[in-house]
Amino acid sequence: MSVLSAPPPGSGAVSPLSILMVASEATPYAKTGGLADVVGALPSALARLGHDVTLVMPRYRDVGNVGPVRQRLHLSLDGRRVDVGLVEVQVAEHHRVVFLDCDALYDRDGLYGHAGTDHPDNALRYGVLCRAACEYGAQLDSSPSIVHAHDWQAGLVPVLLRTQYATAPTWRGVPVVLTIHNLAYQGLFPADTMDTLDLPPSVFSIDGLEYWNQVNFLKGGINFADAVTTVSPTYARQILTADDGEGLDGVLRQRRHLLRGILNGIDTSVWDPQTDPFLPVPYAASDLRGKRDAKRVLLDRFGLPSDDDSVERPLIGMVSRMVDQKGLDLILEARNGLMGLPASFVVLGTGDRRYEEMWRALAAAHPERVGARIGFDEELAHLIEGGADLFLMPSRFEPCGLNQMYSMRYGTVPVVRATGGLVDTVRHVDAATGDGTGFLFEPYTASAMLTALRSALAAFLDRARWAAIQHEGMRQDFSWTVSAETYVQEYRNVIERRRIAGAARAYPPGE
Repeated sequence: MSVLSAPPPGSGAVSPLSILMVASEATPYAKTGGLADVVGALPSALARLGHDVTLVMPRYRDVGNVGPVRQRLHLSLDGRRVDVGLVEVQVAEHHRVVFLDCDALYDRDGLYGHAGTDHPDNALRYGVLCRAACEYGAQLDSSPSIVHAHDWQAGLVPVLLRTQYATAPTWRGVPVVLTIHNLAYQGLFPADTMDTLDLPPSVFSIDGLEYWNQVNFLKGGINFADAVTTVSPTYARQILTADDGEGLDGVLRQRRHLLRGILNGIDTSVWDPQTDPFLPVPYAASDLRGKRDAKRVLLDRFGLPSDDDSVERPLIGMVSRMVDQKGLDLILEARNGLMGLPASFVVLGTGDRRYEEMWRALAAAHPERVGARIGFDEELAHLIEGGADLFLMPSRFEPCGLNQMYSMRYGTVPVVRATGGLVDTVRHVDAATGDGTGFLFEPYTASAMLTALRSALAAFLDRARWAAIQHEGMRQDFSWTVSAETYVQEYRNVIERRRIAGAARAYPPGE
């Protein structure tokens, strides 16, 4: 049986849903990557469709004072009491965030770690997130329609709902969906975590959380959820293979009838060249002159020449974590070939030290053509999307990717590897017709990446052809509305399946 493809958009039934989400990060409150962008935007999109969404997440140090504690939960874990305050923030009419206030667990530097080292008590920190979310839901006056848990940090939510909270009146019959944003991160902890989190010994099994005598939060979530989604159709197919399954491909193949890929959207109110406050001049597909202004300012910001000749030269941008997953090993191998291209480069990001040093060295050796900024700067990220001509994403794997969608919306042509969500969003430019929105390469090799870049740079010289590629990309609809409607359909499908099967079901559900 193959992976289900996402159904056509359109929510069907008109009755509003009540959705309880659990996640470890969300913009604008706390962010380390794309997970935060998704969890920040999806609830708002669902609320605009008339559904009621409550997100439960930690109140990290950087979140700051978002309001007073109105209620406290007293959790008992392995004989110790953990007190968690609840701080509710009403974001919009149908959208609220409940922050977990617990300084001992969340008031520290870094969400998951600091100075390159994970926090040693992450199992407890995110075990408490999951248990507090279940306890919060158990005390509600009415049951949610569905629970939506995100990534390994919320992976215990399906486990708890099917075991220790299975008989709670509020939770009886409520289905749970788990979304995998990146299978490479699974939440692996020692076996004694079972005792630390007071998890029933029966779930430390091959059909539960056990993974090579460790506790695997994500595996538990996959085994106990009523449905599993991931963030693009192609990635949903890829993770069923040994090459991309990160050791869980067998588990996922067993549950493939419940697996669906739903493409992420982007927040088009934030990423819009017509209204972006970080661009010097707004622009649209009908008039791209403002893009040239953004390019000149961008070159200035990176200390590169910004005379007319320099502005005419094609500019390749990157905003990326500097890690192997994002293809930085290809760039390291191809660095001399890249410097031989008739183009300039601007790069923003942070990651492995060897890649940071590589970009610093290239900028020092080619000060008129390479600008590198190590770190993250939201304003500069927007300016790169607006001012660059091409955007490079040579990812080894990419569950969805957002920057290629931002790029197309800004008339910046993506050059990407044909994997995951990059395949689902970028159409390769046809050499004969010129139709397409970007340039893809398939073999994960430095030579294939350089060939794709040379093809893109050749197309750049034909300004009419280049403008057609830009306009086609800017016409694509990657808004969250489309994706949110698809999630609503998936929620309704899961709710109906559980209703037919009955509220009382043994784990793992759906077998």
